[in-house]
Amino acid sequence: MSKVKKVAPKPIPRFRSEDAERRFWAEHDVTEYFDWGRAVEPAFPNLKPSTTAISLRLPLTMLEELKALANAKDVPYQSLLKVFLADRLKRERRRRVSA
Repeated sequence: MSKVKKVAPKPIPRFRSEDAERRFWAEHDVTEYFDWGRAVEPAFPNLKPSTTAISLRLPLTMLEELKALANAKDVPYQSLLKVFLADRLKRERRRRVSA
């Protein structure tokens, strides 16, 4: 079994401005300057997707059933509705891809 020699990354130069840094990275290969083996997956725990308020008319019986189900699961009914919609959209996407 042969050993693969690990090459140390090149040092990143200091830049006088963002424009100089932008030009540098446009002309150089980033893989020569970073040890991707030490990279960490970033976490953004406080980010929330942007939302838009909509008006949706539902039959009263459907809304009552949704609220009862949400109450049984101990979640807000609007959150449960979003989960249901996301699940259905995912299935529809898969169906379109396989068709």
